[in-house]
Amino acid sequence: QVQLVESGGGSVQAGGSLRLSCAASGPTYSTYCMGWFRQAPGKERKEREGVACINSNGRLSYPDSVKGRFTISKDNAKNTLYLQMNSLKPEDTAMYYCAAGPGYCSGGYYYYVGHSYWGQGTQVTVSS
Repeated sequence: QVQLVESGGGSVQAGGSLRLSCAASGPTYSTYCMGWFRQAPGKERKEREGVACINSNGRLSYPDSVKGRFTISKDNAKNTLYLQMNSLKPEDTAMYYCAAGPGYCSGGYYYYVGHSYWGQGTQVTVSS
């Protein structure tokens, strides 16, 4: 059973930066994709937006809404996924979740195949 724990969220002013971390424990297979999603206030789980994805080959994927501002990376030795967020905007305010499992990346989204693992989320609030 894979467990994912996010950290690094907080409150910042517009234009600021945050780095989110997602620590993975359990069998994190080398073939897994890993991604970051966000759920804005008032949105439902099914409306979560993918903001970054990295596949098992290290290929990165972002949606246009964050391209150039967000960077996903992974430290395999530490089993930790990161999301560096720069030039934050109020519309980036959301609960941020990491996810992992078999599947693929496309347009910044991690699409799972069969099953996936999710963390509990970390809140990011950006004020204007």
